[in-house]
Amino acid sequence: MAHDILYALQAVATWQNLLIMAAGIWGGVIIGAIPGMTGTMAVTLALPFTFYMEPVPSILLLVALYKGSTYGGSVSAILIKTPGTASAACTALDGYPLARQGKAGKALNMALYSSVIGDFISNLSLIFLAAPLAVLALRVGPPEYFMLMLFALTTVAGVSGNSLLLGLISALFGLLLATAGEDLYGSFRFAFTEDMQAGLSVAPVLIGLFALPELLKLIVFRAAHKNEAAKLGDQKVTRSEFMASLKSILRGSAIGAVLGAIPGIGPSAAAFFSYGEAQRTSKNGSNFGNGELEGIAASESANNGACGATMIPLLALGVPGDVITGVMLGAFMIQGLTPGPLLFQTNIHEVYMLFIGMLFSSVLLFFAGKVIMRAFSHVARIPQSLLAPLVLLLCLFGIYSIASSMFDVAVLLIMGVTGFIMFLLNIPAAPFLIAFIIGPMIEENLRRALAISRGDPSVLISSPITMIFAVLIVLVVGLTVRREFLKSRNRKA
Repeated sequence: MAHDILYALQAVATWQNLLIMAAGIWGGVIIGAIPGMTGTMAVTLALPFTFYMEPVPSILLLVALYKGSTYGGSVSAILIKTPGTASAACTALDGYPLARQGKAGKALNMALYSSVIGDFISNLSLIFLAAPLAVLALRVGPPEYFMLMLFALTTVAGVSGNSLLLGLISALFGLLLATAGEDLYGSFRFAFTEDMQAGLSVAPVLIGLFALPELLKLIVFRAAHKNEAAKLGDQKVTRSEFMASLKSILRGSAIGAVLGAIPGIGPSAAAFFSYGEAQRTSKNGSNFGNGELEGIAASESANNGACGATMIPLLALGVPGDVITGVMLGAFMIQGLTPGPLLFQTNIHEVYMLFIGMLFSSVLLFFAGKVIMRAFSHVARIPQSLLAPLVLLLCLFGIYSIASSMFDVAVLLIMGVTGFIMFLLNIPAAPFLIAFIIGPMIEENLRRALAISRGDPSVLISSPITMIFAVLIVLVVGLTVRREFLKSRNRKA
């Protein structure tokens, strides 16, 4: 085994492979930082170029693009509150307020450190825990999936904003919009137009909900933002700030590794789950959403922590962990590699090379992030009066470029107005977004669970895992209600 690892190390550590991974990381970060340009798009566009490459370098290029785009989404999320990717939406909750406070450099650095640590831990989990986690993922059925998603949604609704009721209203609204389009059995819901039959895409809803309300605030409350420009401020994250966030980074990395190993969940749900847990347990939980570094640490460590873990079911079982690894499955097949248990017997050298290459990519992500961060950080110095129209054009162009659809542009604008109204009514946006993203998974697993039990709802609490999540849901709701009651009593006193 030692000989195999040494051989794989020598094969990977060539300037050609390092250059390929560096290009993938850089390209992924840049694409991820552009609103509307997703990691899926980056990997898909790069796929034809891998046809003429050796198997391992081609897979490493796609993995590097995936990792780079996941981190890159945090750059625009922090600087202009326009998440480049869905998994960075949670980062915007604290990153943008920090940028407004003149701490954009500090926020970007914390996002980079958390992403690199989460990515490295995720790679280690892939190397050492691929088989056990894959077996565990196989034992998680529809009832367990449903309760896990419900717990994540309840946690986010409970800790977002100042009211559990408003958080639940926001989540229910997100679930409602998530049902638009065709269901699992071919029926159409809210299909008022032909475009609605395909449902609402995540990108226009995401960008409309987070970016456009900021532009509307600038127009409506112009006096409050007159000549105001975010300052880059102090770049460094102090040792005390990093150590205060280390617990959330390690926990977020673990959450990302576990949830990423379960097919269908992905980085977005992991980020919100980690963010909710960090807010619930942190001594600075009340400052989350107002510019808390620990919030960025929790989000970024989880979404990058899920990247390597999504490769676990792909390599061990041949089942893609998310959409991007689904594209990678095609790349494996084109290169003559068949993911699954036999891969570790027939192509063990290639597996070791892939593992080592992914560890190298974590180091490259750090250096690429440092360089890209300095370049993009100048965005924070642009006055809001100039930045607003540029952001609007970028959003419109980015959304239209995805599918050349004016319907998506209309959704973008409508969600922008909706997000602004939610801001005026003090309704938190985070529960809406996470509900919209995981809504289809909630519905799918609920239907499958009820189909298995022939309509018996007790199947939702029929196993130890589902019982644990049910207890946690009750605890979260109970603790949130108690917290709000104590706050109300203190205000009256």
